[in-house]
Amino acid sequence: MFRFGEPTYLYLLLLLPFLAAFYLYSNYKRRKNIRRFGDPTLLAQLMPDVSKYRPDVKFWIIFVAIGLFSVLLARPQFGSKLETVKRKGVEVIIALDISNSMLAQDVQPSRLEKAKRLISRLVDELDNDKVGMIVFAGDAFTQLPITSDYISAKMFLESINPSLISKQGTAIGEAINLAARSFTPQEGVGRAIIVITDGENHEGGAVEAAKAAAEKGIQVSVLGVGMPDGAPIPVEGTNDYRRDREGNVIVTRLNEAMCQEIAKEGKGIYVRVDNSNSAQRAINQEVNKMAKSDVESKVYTEFNEQFQAIAWVKYILFAVFLLATVGVSAQKAERDYIRKGNRLFNDSVFVDAEVNYRKALEANPKSTVSMYNLGNTLSQQQKFQDAMEQYVSASKIEKDKMKLAHIYHNMGVLFQAGKDYAKAVDAYKMSLRNNPADHETRYNLALAQKMLKDQQNQQNQDQNQDQNKDQQKQDQKQDQNKDKQKDQKQDEKKDQQQPPKSEKKQDNQMSKENAEQLLNSVMQDEKDVQDKVKKQQKVMQGGRLEKDW
Repeated sequence: MFRFGEPTYLYLLLLLPFLAAFYLYSNYKRRKNIRRFGDPTLLAQLMPDVSKYRPDVKFWIIFVAIGLFSVLLARPQFGSKLETVKRKGVEVIIALDISNSMLAQDVQPSRLEKAKRLISRLVDELDNDKVGMIVFAGDAFTQLPITSDYISAKMFLESINPSLISKQGTAIGEAINLAARSFTPQEGVGRAIIVITDGENHEGGAVEAAKAAAEKGIQVSVLGVGMPDGAPIPVEGTNDYRRDREGNVIVTRLNEAMCQEIAKEGKGIYVRVDNSNSAQRAINQEVNKMAKSDVESKVYTEFNEQFQAIAWVKYILFAVFLLATVGVSAQKAERDYIRKGNRLFNDSVFVDAEVNYRKALEANPKSTVSMYNLGNTLSQQQKFQDAMEQYVSASKIEKDKMKLAHIYHNMGVLFQAGKDYAKAVDAYKMSLRNNPADHETRYNLALAQKMLKDQQNQQNQDQNQDQNKDQQKQDQKQDQNKDKQKDQKQDEKKDQQQPPKSEKKQDNQMSKENAEQLLNSVMQDEKDVQDKVKKQQKVMQGGRLEKDW
Protein backbone atom coordinates (compact mmCIF):
# COMPACT_ATOMS: atom_id res chain seq x y z
CA MET A 1 0.00 0.00 0.00
CA PHE A 2 1.18 3.51 -0.75
CA ARG A 3 -0.08 6.89 0.39
CA PHE A 4 0.99 10.55 0.85
CA GLY A 5 0.88 12.31 4.18
CA GLU A 6 0.61 15.78 2.56
CA PRO A 7 -0.82 15.24 -0.92
CA THR A 8 -1.32 18.99 -1.48
CA TYR A 9 2.33 19.40 -2.43
CA LEU A 10 1.80 17.10 -5.38
CA TYR A 11 0.27 20.05 -7.22
CA LEU A 12 3.86 21.21 -7.79
CA LEU A 13 4.17 18.35 -10.26
CA LEU A 14 1.87 20.29 -12.56
CA LEU A 15 4.84 22.55 -13.27
CA LEU A 16 6.84 19.72 -14.80
CA PRO A 17 4.92 19.44 -18.11
CA PHE A 18 5.28 23.18 -18.68
CA LEU A 19 8.97 22.98 -17.83
CA ALA A 20 9.52 20.10 -20.26
CA ALA A 21 7.57 21.88 -23.00
CA PHE A 22 9.64 25.04 -22.48
CA TYR A 23 12.88 23.06 -22.70
CA LEU A 24 11.86 21.21 -25.85
CA TYR A 25 10.77 24.48 -27.46
CA SER A 26 14.11 26.08 -26.51
CA ASN A 27 16.02 23.21 -28.08
CA TYR A 28 13.98 23.61 -31.24
CA LYS A 29 14.73 27.33 -31.44
CA ARG A 30 18.42 26.71 -30.70
CA ARG A 31 18.79 24.15 -33.47
CA LYS A 32 16.90 26.46 -35.85
CA ASN A 33 19.22 29.36 -35.09
CA ILE A 34 22.29 27.15 -35.59
CA ARG A 35 21.08 26.17 -39.03
CA ARG A 36 21.10 29.83 -39.98
CA PHE A 37 24.87 29.95 -39.61
CA GLY A 38 25.61 26.84 -41.65
CA ASP A 39 25.48 23.08 -41.82
CA PRO A 40 25.01 21.55 -38.28
CA THR A 41 27.60 18.82 -39.06
CA LEU A 42 30.21 21.38 -40.05
CA LEU A 43 29.46 23.55 -37.03
CA ALA A 44 29.85 20.51 -34.74
CA GLN A 45 33.33 19.95 -36.15
CA LEU A 46 34.16 23.60 -35.52
CA MET A 47 33.03 23.33 -31.86
CA PRO A 48 34.55 20.05 -30.61
CA ASP A 49 34.40 21.09 -26.93
CA VAL A 50 30.65 21.62 -27.01
CA SER A 51 28.80 18.54 -25.69
CA LYS A 52 25.74 17.42 -27.54
CA TYR A 53 24.18 15.56 -24.60
CA ARG A 54 25.35 17.53 -21.55
CA PRO A 55 22.57 20.15 -21.67
CA ASP A 56 19.98 17.39 -21.86
CA VAL A 57 21.54 15.58 -18.87
CA LYS A 58 21.57 18.78 -16.84
CA PHE A 59 17.98 19.58 -17.65
CA TRP A 60 16.64 16.17 -16.87
CA ILE A 61 18.54 16.09 -13.56
CA ILE A 62 16.88 19.37 -12.65
CA PHE A 63 13.58 18.08 -13.93
CA VAL A 64 13.78 14.94 -11.77
CA ALA A 65 15.04 16.98 -8.79
CA ILE A 66 11.98 19.22 -8.90
CA GLY A 67 9.72 16.24 -9.22
CA LEU A 68 11.40 14.44 -6.32
CA PHE A 69 11.26 17.56 -4.21
CA SER A 70 7.52 17.81 -4.74
CA VAL A 71 7.07 14.15 -3.90
CA LEU A 72 9.21 14.38 -0.81
CA LEU A 73 7.26 17.37 0.48
CA ALA A 74 4.11 15.27 0.06
CA ARG A 75 5.62 12.70 2.52
CA PRO A 76 5.35 9.34 0.75
CA GLN A 77 4.74 6.50 3.18
CA PHE A 78 5.55 2.83 2.71
CA GLY A 79 5.62 -0.23 4.88
CA SER A 80 3.11 -2.11 7.02
CA LYS A 81 2.14 -2.38 10.68
CA LEU A 82 -0.31 -4.77 12.31
CA GLU A 83 -2.82 -2.96 14.49
CA THR A 84 -5.83 -4.03 16.51
CA VAL A 85 -8.90 -2.05 15.52
CA LYS A 86 -12.14 -1.94 17.51
CA ARG A 87 -15.31 -1.74 15.48
CA LYS A 88 -18.99 -2.00 16.29
CA GLY A 89 -20.36 -5.37 15.23
CA VAL A 90 -21.93 -8.72 16.14
CA GLU A 91 -20.94 -12.38 15.91
CA VAL A 92 -22.92 -14.62 13.56
CA ILE A 93 -22.50 -18.38 13.12
CA ILE A 94 -24.27 -20.02 10.18
CA ALA A 95 -25.29 -23.69 10.57
CA LEU A 96 -25.89 -25.19 7.11
CA ASP A 97 -27.70 -28.48 6.49
CA ILE A 98 -25.78 -30.56 3.89
CA SER A 99 -27.81 -33.78 4.04
CA ASN A 100 -28.83 -35.48 0.78
CA SER A 101 -32.33 -34.00 1.00
CA MET A 102 -30.76 -30.56 0.36
CA LEU A 103 -30.05 -31.70 -3.22
CA ALA A 104 -33.78 -31.48 -4.05
CA GLN A 105 -34.59 -28.95 -6.77
CA ASP A 106 -37.94 -27.54 -5.64
CA VAL A 107 -35.88 -24.36 -5.11
CA GLN A 108 -33.65 -23.50 -8.06
CA PRO A 109 -30.98 -24.51 -8.79
CA SER A 110 -31.20 -26.72 -5.66
CA ARG A 111 -31.84 -26.27 -1.97
CA LEU A 112 -28.13 -26.45 -1.13
CA GLU A 113 -26.97 -24.13 -3.93
CA LYS A 114 -29.73 -21.64 -3.08
CA ALA A 115 -28.61 -21.70 0.56
CA LYS A 116 -24.94 -21.16 -0.40
CA ARG A 117 -25.83 -18.16 -2.58
CA LEU A 118 -27.92 -16.72 0.23
CA ILE A 119 -25.00 -17.09 2.66
CA SER A 120 -22.65 -15.42 0.17
CA ARG A 121 -24.94 -12.40 -0.12
CA LEU A 122 -25.41 -12.36 3.64
CA VAL A 123 -21.63 -12.21 4.17
CA ASP A 124 -21.40 -9.36 1.67
CA GLU A 125 -23.87 -7.38 3.77
CA LEU A 126 -21.94 -7.85 7.03
CA ASP A 127 -20.02 -4.79 8.23
CA ASN A 128 -17.45 -5.02 11.01
CA ASP A 129 -19.05 -8.30 12.12
CA LYS A 130 -17.54 -11.74 12.68
CA VAL A 131 -18.85 -14.85 10.96
CA GLY A 132 -18.34 -18.60 11.36
CA MET A 133 -19.76 -21.66 9.59
CA ILE A 134 -20.90 -25.07 10.77
CA VAL A 135 -22.11 -27.86 8.49
CA PHE A 136 -24.25 -30.74 9.66
CA ALA A 137 -26.14 -33.83 8.56
CA GLY A 138 -26.12 -36.83 10.90
CA ASP A 139 -23.12 -35.14 12.58
CA ALA A 140 -21.98 -31.54 12.89
CA PHE A 141 -18.51 -30.05 12.60
CA THR A 142 -16.94 -26.60 12.21
CA GLN A 143 -16.24 -25.64 8.61
CA LEU A 144 -14.84 -22.17 9.44
CA PRO A 145 -13.93 -20.84 12.90
CA ILE A 146 -15.42 -17.45 13.69
CA THR A 147 -13.45 -14.74 11.90
CA SER A 148 -13.67 -11.28 10.36
CA ASP A 149 -12.08 -12.51 7.13
CA TYR A 150 -15.07 -12.49 4.78
CA ILE A 151 -13.02 -13.58 1.80
CA SER A 152 -11.97 -16.77 3.57
CA ALA A 153 -15.59 -17.36 4.58
CA LYS A 154 -16.73 -17.25 0.96
CA MET A 155 -13.81 -19.45 -0.07
CA PHE A 156 -14.75 -22.19 2.40
CA LEU A 157 -18.40 -21.81 1.42
CA GLU A 158 -17.64 -22.85 -2.16
CA SER A 159 -16.14 -26.19 -1.04
CA ILE A 160 -19.27 -27.31 0.88
CA ASN A 161 -21.09 -30.39 -0.48
CA PRO A 162 -22.96 -33.42 1.01
CA SER A 163 -19.86 -35.63 0.72
CA LEU A 164 -18.25 -33.79 3.67
CA ILE A 165 -20.36 -35.86 6.09
CA SER A 166 -21.01 -39.53 5.44
CA LYS A 167 -23.56 -40.01 8.23
CA GLN A 168 -26.99 -38.98 7.02
CA GLY A 169 -29.68 -37.30 9.08
CA THR A 170 -30.51 -33.81 10.29
CA ALA A 171 -28.81 -33.26 13.66
CA ILE A 172 -30.04 -29.69 14.17
CA GLY A 173 -29.73 -29.91 17.94
CA GLU A 174 -26.09 -30.98 17.74
CA ALA A 175 -25.35 -28.16 15.27
CA ILE A 176 -26.92 -25.53 17.57
CA ASN A 177 -24.97 -26.80 20.58
CA LEU A 178 -21.71 -26.73 18.61
CA ALA A 179 -22.44 -23.21 17.36
CA ALA A 180 -23.22 -21.99 20.89
CA ARG A 181 -19.76 -23.19 22.00
CA SER A 182 -17.99 -21.59 19.02
CA PHE A 183 -18.46 -17.90 19.90
CA THR A 184 -15.59 -15.84 21.29
CA PRO A 185 -15.52 -15.22 25.06
CA GLN A 186 -15.83 -11.46 24.55
CA GLU A 187 -18.55 -9.95 26.72
CA GLY A 188 -21.29 -7.60 25.59
CA VAL A 189 -21.27 -8.54 21.89
CA GLY A 190 -24.48 -9.62 20.14
CA ARG A 191 -24.54 -13.27 19.08
CA ALA A 192 -26.79 -15.03 16.57
CA ILE A 193 -27.10 -18.53 15.12
CA ILE A 194 -28.69 -18.84 11.69
CA VAL A 195 -29.83 -22.40 10.92
CA ILE A 196 -30.45 -23.14 7.24
CA THR A 197 -32.24 -26.48 6.77
CA ASP A 198 -35.24 -28.28 5.30
CA GLY A 199 -35.95 -30.01 8.62
CA GLU A 200 -36.15 -33.43 6.97
CA ASN A 201 -35.40 -36.50 9.18
CA HIS A 202 -35.14 -34.35 12.29
CA GLU A 203 -33.37 -36.32 15.04
CA GLY A 204 -34.72 -34.45 18.06
CA GLY A 205 -33.19 -32.17 20.65
CA ALA A 206 -33.26 -29.10 18.41
CA VAL A 207 -35.96 -27.24 20.34
CA GLU A 208 -34.19 -27.84 23.64
CA ALA A 209 -30.85 -26.72 22.16
CA ALA A 210 -32.41 -23.52 20.79
CA LYS A 211 -33.99 -22.78 24.16
CA ALA A 212 -30.65 -23.31 25.95
CA ALA A 213 -28.89 -20.99 23.50
CA ALA A 214 -31.53 -18.30 24.01
CA GLU A 215 -31.00 -18.47 27.76
CA LYS A 216 -27.31 -17.64 27.11
CA GLY A 217 -28.30 -14.57 25.11
CA ILE A 218 -27.79 -16.22 21.71
CA GLN A 219 -30.54 -15.65 19.17
CA VAL A 220 -31.46 -18.67 17.01
CA SER A 221 -33.14 -17.98 13.66
CA VAL A 222 -34.15 -20.59 11.08
CA LEU A 223 -34.25 -20.33 7.30
CA GLY A 224 -36.40 -23.12 5.86
CA VAL A 225 -35.22 -24.18 2.40
CA GLY A 226 -37.68 -25.93 0.11
CA MET A 227 -41.41 -26.28 -0.42
CA PRO A 228 -44.03 -28.08 1.70
CA ASP A 229 -45.12 -30.05 -1.38
CA GLY A 230 -41.63 -31.50 -1.61
CA ALA A 231 -39.52 -32.81 -4.48
CA PRO A 232 -37.53 -35.95 -5.34
CA ILE A 233 -33.83 -36.18 -4.50
CA PRO A 234 -31.67 -36.52 -7.61
CA VAL A 235 -28.74 -38.93 -7.71
CA GLU A 236 -25.58 -37.00 -8.58
CA GLY A 237 -24.14 -37.85 -11.97
CA THR A 238 -27.34 -39.53 -13.20
CA ASN A 239 -30.82 -38.64 -14.36
CA ASP A 240 -32.43 -40.86 -11.73
CA TYR A 241 -33.76 -40.12 -8.25
CA ARG A 242 -33.12 -41.71 -4.88
CA ARG A 243 -35.42 -44.58 -4.03
CA ASP A 244 -36.38 -46.52 -0.91
CA ARG A 245 -35.97 -50.28 -0.40
CA GLU A 246 -39.25 -50.96 -2.20
CA GLY A 247 -38.06 -49.01 -5.26
CA ASN A 248 -40.32 -46.00 -4.71
CA VAL A 249 -38.98 -42.49 -5.41
CA ILE A 250 -38.18 -40.63 -2.18
CA VAL A 251 -39.89 -37.22 -1.87
CA THR A 252 -38.44 -34.76 0.65
CA ARG A 253 -40.66 -32.02 2.12
CA LEU A 254 -39.95 -28.87 4.11
CA ASN A 255 -40.89 -29.35 7.78
CA GLU A 256 -42.05 -25.83 8.50
CA ALA A 257 -43.74 -26.62 11.80
CA MET A 258 -40.53 -27.88 13.33
CA CYS A 259 -38.50 -24.96 11.95
CA GLN A 260 -40.97 -22.45 13.37
CA GLU A 261 -40.86 -24.10 16.78
CA ILE A 262 -37.04 -23.93 16.87
CA ALA A 263 -37.07 -20.24 15.92
CA LYS A 264 -39.73 -19.51 18.55
CA GLU A 265 -37.77 -21.16 21.37
CA GLY A 266 -34.54 -19.52 20.14
CA LYS A 267 -36.20 -16.06 20.24
CA GLY A 268 -35.38 -15.59 16.58
CA ILE A 269 -37.35 -15.52 13.35
CA TYR A 270 -38.37 -18.11 10.79
CA VAL A 271 -38.26 -17.32 7.07
CA ARG A 272 -38.94 -19.66 4.18
CA VAL A 273 -36.28 -19.54 1.46
CA ASP A 274 -37.94 -19.55 -1.93
CA ASN A 275 -36.84 -18.35 -5.37
CA SER A 276 -36.98 -14.69 -4.26
CA ASN A 277 -34.61 -12.61 -2.10
CA SER A 278 -37.10 -12.00 0.72
CA ALA A 279 -35.29 -14.34 3.12
CA GLN A 280 -32.01 -12.45 2.73
CA ARG A 281 -33.64 -9.09 3.43
CA ALA A 282 -35.46 -10.44 6.47
CA ILE A 283 -32.37 -11.98 8.08
CA ASN A 284 -30.26 -8.87 7.35
CA GLN A 285 -32.82 -6.72 9.12
CA GLU A 286 -32.83 -9.08 12.08
CA VAL A 287 -29.02 -8.99 12.37
CA ASN A 288 -29.00 -5.20 12.17
CA LYS A 289 -31.45 -5.03 15.08
CA MET A 290 -29.03 -6.85 17.37
CA ALA A 291 -27.04 -4.94 19.94
CA LYS A 292 -23.60 -4.23 18.56
CA SER A 293 -20.49 -3.95 20.67
CA ASP A 294 -16.80 -3.35 20.10
CA VAL A 295 -15.39 -6.23 18.04
CA GLU A 296 -11.62 -6.44 17.85
CA SER A 297 -10.07 -7.20 14.47
CA LYS A 298 -6.53 -7.01 13.13
CA VAL A 299 -5.68 -4.94 10.08
CA TYR A 300 -2.50 -3.84 8.37
CA THR A 301 -1.90 -0.13 8.17
CA GLU A 302 0.80 1.50 6.01
CA PHE A 303 2.35 4.53 7.56
CA ASN A 304 6.14 4.29 7.85
CA GLU A 305 7.81 7.51 6.71
CA GLN A 306 10.64 6.94 4.25
CA PHE A 307 11.87 10.21 2.82
CA GLN A 308 10.69 13.02 5.11
CA ALA A 309 14.20 13.77 6.40
CA ILE A 310 15.45 14.31 2.87
CA ALA A 311 12.68 16.76 2.00
CA TRP A 312 14.69 19.79 3.08
CA VAL A 313 17.99 18.71 1.61
CA LYS A 314 19.57 21.01 -1.01
CA TYR A 315 19.12 20.35 -4.74
CA ILE A 316 22.57 18.86 -4.99
CA LEU A 317 21.45 15.93 -2.82
CA PHE A 318 18.64 15.28 -5.24
CA ALA A 319 21.23 14.37 -7.84
CA VAL A 320 22.80 11.96 -5.34
CA PHE A 321 19.39 10.52 -4.68
CA LEU A 322 18.84 10.10 -8.42
CA LEU A 323 22.05 8.08 -8.68
CA ALA A 324 21.10 6.05 -5.66
CA THR A 325 17.77 5.10 -7.18
CA VAL A 326 19.64 3.16 -9.84
CA GLY A 327 20.96 0.81 -7.15
CA VAL A 328 17.52 0.31 -5.59
CA SER A 329 15.59 -0.23 -8.80
CA ALA A 330 14.88 -3.77 -7.71
CA GLN A 331 13.25 -2.51 -4.50
CA LYS A 332 11.10 -0.11 -6.46
CA ALA A 333 10.05 -2.90 -8.80
CA GLU A 334 9.20 -5.06 -5.77
CA ARG A 335 7.03 -2.33 -4.24
CA ASP A 336 5.31 -1.67 -7.55
CA TYR A 337 4.41 -5.34 -7.99
CA ILE A 338 3.22 -5.62 -4.38
CA ARG A 339 1.01 -2.54 -4.70
CA LYS A 340 -0.44 -3.78 -7.98
CA GLY A 341 -0.99 -7.21 -6.48
CA ASN A 342 -2.78 -5.66 -3.48
CA ARG A 343 -5.15 -3.77 -5.75
CA LEU A 344 -5.94 -6.91 -7.73
CA PHE A 345 -6.38 -8.91 -4.51
CA ASN A 346 -8.87 -6.39 -3.16
CA ASP A 347 -10.74 -6.62 -6.47
CA SER A 348 -10.78 -10.47 -6.13
CA VAL A 349 -8.69 -10.92 -9.29
CA PHE A 350 -6.58 -13.56 -7.57
CA VAL A 351 -4.85 -15.05 -10.62
CA ASP A 352 -3.40 -11.69 -11.70
CA ALA A 353 -2.56 -10.83 -8.09
CA GLU A 354 -0.59 -14.10 -7.85
CA VAL A 355 1.40 -13.14 -10.96
CA ASN A 356 2.40 -9.76 -9.48
CA TYR A 357 3.38 -11.23 -6.11
CA ARG A 358 5.56 -13.80 -7.87
CA LYS A 359 7.22 -10.99 -9.85
CA ALA A 360 7.86 -9.18 -6.57
CA LEU A 361 9.55 -12.34 -5.27
CA GLU A 362 11.69 -12.47 -8.40
CA ALA A 363 12.84 -8.92 -7.65
CA ASN A 364 13.45 -9.78 -3.99
CA PRO A 365 13.40 -13.52 -3.16
CA LYS A 366 13.59 -12.76 0.58
CA SER A 367 10.53 -10.50 0.71
CA THR A 368 8.34 -11.89 3.51
CA VAL A 369 5.55 -9.46 2.58
CA SER A 370 5.44 -10.94 -0.93
CA MET A 371 5.47 -14.50 0.46
CA TYR A 372 2.67 -13.75 2.91
CA ASN A 373 0.50 -11.98 0.31
CA LEU A 374 1.16 -14.77 -2.21
CA GLY A 375 0.10 -17.34 0.37
CA ASN A 376 -3.17 -15.48 0.94
CA THR A 377 -3.78 -15.27 -2.80
CA LEU A 378 -3.14 -19.00 -3.28
CA SER A 379 -5.54 -19.74 -0.42
CA GLN A 380 -8.26 -17.83 -2.22
CA GLN A 381 -7.66 -20.09 -5.23
CA GLN A 382 -7.89 -23.19 -2.99
CA LYS A 383 -4.24 -24.01 -3.66
CA PHE A 384 -3.77 -24.81 0.00
CA GLN A 385 -0.55 -26.81 -0.31
CA ASP A 386 1.17 -24.05 -2.31
CA ALA A 387 -0.11 -21.44 0.14
CA MET A 388 1.29 -23.42 3.05
CA GLU A 389 4.71 -23.51 1.38
CA GLN A 390 4.73 -19.71 1.14
CA TYR A 391 3.74 -19.34 4.81
CA VAL A 392 6.48 -21.76 5.87
CA SER A 393 9.08 -19.90 3.80
CA ALA A 394 8.02 -16.56 5.28
CA SER A 395 8.13 -17.93 8.84
CA LYS A 396 11.76 -18.99 8.37
CA ILE A 397 12.87 -15.50 7.34
CA GLU A 398 10.56 -13.05 9.14
CA LYS A 399 11.89 -11.56 12.39
CA ASP A 400 9.00 -9.28 13.37
CA LYS A 401 6.94 -11.05 16.06
CA MET A 402 3.61 -9.50 15.11
CA LYS A 403 4.02 -10.55 11.49
CA LEU A 404 5.15 -14.03 12.59
CA ALA A 405 2.05 -14.35 14.76
CA HIS A 406 -0.18 -13.57 11.79
CA ILE A 407 1.68 -16.02 9.54
CA TYR A 408 1.37 -18.89 12.03
CA HIS A 409 -2.30 -18.01 12.61
CA ASN A 410 -3.05 -18.43 8.90
CA MET A 411 -1.10 -21.70 8.86
CA GLY A 412 -3.25 -22.94 11.71
CA VAL A 413 -6.44 -22.04 9.85
CA LEU A 414 -5.31 -24.04 6.80
CA PHE A 415 -4.32 -27.03 8.92
CA GLN A 416 -7.64 -26.88 10.77
CA ALA A 417 -9.58 -26.67 7.53
CA GLY A 418 -7.73 -29.79 6.33
CA LYS A 419 -8.62 -31.59 9.62
CA ASP A 420 -4.92 -31.86 10.54
CA TYR A 421 -5.68 -30.72 14.05
CA ALA A 422 -2.31 -31.70 15.55
CA LYS A 423 -0.41 -29.36 13.21
CA ALA A 424 -3.10 -26.70 13.69
CA VAL A 425 -2.52 -26.79 17.44
CA ASP A 426 1.24 -26.39 16.96
CA ALA A 427 0.75 -23.46 14.56
CA TYR A 428 -1.63 -21.64 16.93
CA LYS A 429 0.84 -22.14 19.80
CA MET A 430 3.63 -20.60 17.71
CA SER A 431 1.35 -17.67 16.92
CA LEU A 432 0.61 -17.11 20.61
CA ARG A 433 4.31 -17.30 21.50
CA ASN A 434 4.86 -14.29 19.25
CA ASN A 435 1.65 -12.48 20.24
CA PRO A 436 0.16 -13.74 23.53
CA ALA A 437 -2.58 -11.08 23.45
CA ASP A 438 -4.31 -12.48 20.36
CA HIS A 439 -7.66 -13.72 21.71
CA GLU A 440 -8.85 -14.98 18.34
CA THR A 441 -5.82 -17.26 18.02
CA ARG A 442 -6.31 -18.46 21.61
CA TYR A 443 -9.90 -19.36 20.83
CA ASN A 444 -8.92 -21.19 17.64
CA LEU A 445 -6.29 -23.09 19.64
CA ALA A 446 -8.88 -24.28 22.15
CA LEU A 447 -11.22 -25.34 19.37
CA ALA A 448 -8.46 -27.21 17.52
CA GLN A 449 -7.46 -29.01 20.73
CA LYS A 450 -11.06 -30.09 21.27
CA MET A 451 -11.40 -31.34 17.71
CA LEU A 452 -8.04 -33.16 17.95
CA LYS A 453 -9.22 -34.97 21.06
CA ASP A 454 -12.48 -35.97 19.35
CA GLN A 455 -10.53 -37.18 16.31
CA GLN A 456 -8.20 -39.30 18.43
CA ASN A 457 -11.13 -40.85 20.29
CA GLN A 458 -12.83 -41.69 17.00
CA GLN A 459 -9.61 -43.27 15.67
CA ASN A 460 -9.29 -45.40 18.81
CA GLN A 461 -12.87 -46.59 18.40
CA ASP A 462 -12.29 -47.45 14.75
CA GLN A 463 -9.06 -49.31 15.65
CA ASN A 464 -10.84 -51.38 18.28
CA GLN A 465 -13.58 -52.26 15.82
CA ASP A 466 -11.00 -53.31 13.23
CA GLN A 467 -9.22 -55.52 15.79
CA ASN A 468 -12.48 -57.21 16.73
CA LYS A 469 -13.26 -57.86 13.10
CA ASP A 470 -9.78 -59.32 12.51
CA GLN A 471 -10.18 -61.60 15.56
CA GLN A 472 -13.55 -62.80 14.31
CA LYS A 473 -12.10 -63.56 10.88
CA GLN A 474 -9.22 -65.47 12.48
CA ASP A 475 -11.60 -67.52 14.62
CA GLN A 476 -13.73 -68.33 11.61
CA LYS A 477 -10.65 -69.42 9.66
CA GLN A 478 -9.52 -71.71 12.52
CA ASP A 479 -12.98 -73.30 12.65
CA GLN A 480 -12.92 -73.87 8.93
CA ASN A 481 -9.49 -75.50 9.16
CA LYS A 482 -10.70 -77.82 11.93
CA ASP A 483 -13.72 -78.87 9.87
CA LYS A 484 -11.53 -79.50 6.85
CA GLN A 485 -9.10 -81.66 8.83
CA LYS A 486 -11.98 -83.65 10.29
CA ASP A 487 -13.47 -84.31 6.83
CA GLN A 488 -10.06 -85.38 5.51
CA LYS A 489 -9.59 -87.87 8.33
CA GLN A 490 -13.01 -89.35 7.67
CA ASP A 491 -12.22 -89.78 3.97
CA GLU A 492 -8.94 -91.55 4.76
CA LYS A 493 -10.71 -93.89 7.11
CA LYS A 494 -13.26 -94.76 4.46
CA ASP A 495 -10.51 -95.49 1.95
CA GLN A 496 -8.77 -97.86 4.37
CA GLN A 497 -11.91 -99.76 5.25
CA GLN A 498 -13.10 -100.24 1.66
CA PRO A 499 -11.68 -103.43 0.06
CA PRO A 500 -9.92 -103.12 -3.33
CA LYS A 501 -11.83 -104.13 -6.39
CA SER A 502 -10.59 -106.64 -8.96
CA GLU A 503 -7.09 -105.74 -9.97
CA LYS A 504 -5.71 -105.98 -13.43
CA LYS A 505 -3.30 -108.73 -14.31
CA GLN A 506 0.36 -107.86 -14.29
CA ASP A 507 2.01 -106.96 -17.55
CA ASN A 508 4.38 -109.98 -17.42
CA GLN A 509 1.42 -112.39 -17.14
CA MET A 510 0.54 -112.33 -20.89
CA SER A 511 -2.09 -114.70 -22.27
CA LYS A 512 -1.16 -117.43 -24.73
CA GLU A 513 -3.31 -115.89 -27.51
CA ASN A 514 -1.59 -112.50 -27.20
CA ALA A 515 1.87 -114.09 -27.32
CA GLU A 516 1.07 -115.86 -30.59
CA GLN A 517 -0.24 -112.69 -32.22
CA LEU A 518 2.92 -110.77 -31.22
CA LEU A 519 5.19 -113.50 -32.63
CA ASN A 520 3.35 -113.53 -35.99
CA SER A 521 3.66 -109.76 -36.30
CA VAL A 522 7.43 -109.82 -35.73
CA MET A 523 7.92 -112.53 -38.34
CA GLN A 524 5.83 -110.62 -40.91
CA ASP A 525 7.93 -107.43 -40.40
CA GLU A 526 11.18 -109.37 -40.90
CA LYS A 527 9.82 -110.89 -44.18
CA ASP A 528 8.90 -107.40 -45.52
CA VAL A 529 12.40 -106.11 -44.79
CA GLN A 530 14.05 -109.02 -46.64
CA ASP A 531 11.79 -108.53 -49.72
CA LYS A 532 12.70 -104.80 -49.83
CA VAL A 533 16.43 -105.50 -49.69
CA LYS A 534 16.22 -108.01 -52.57
CA LYS A 535 14.27 -105.52 -54.70
CA GLN A 536 16.88 -102.81 -54.12
CA GLN A 537 19.70 -105.11 -55.18
CA LYS A 538 17.91 -105.85 -58.47
CA VAL A 539 17.50 -102.16 -59.25
CA MET A 540 21.21 -101.40 -58.68
CA GLN A 541 22.22 -104.31 -60.91
CA GLY A 542 20.10 -102.93 -63.79
CA GLY A 543 21.98 -99.59 -63.65
CA ARG A 544 18.81 -97.56 -62.86
CA LEU A 545 18.00 -95.89 -59.55
CA GLU A 546 14.49 -94.66 -58.72
CA LYS A 547 13.19 -92.75 -55.71
CA ASP A 548 11.53 -95.19 -53.42
CA TRP A 549 9.30 -93.06 -51.21
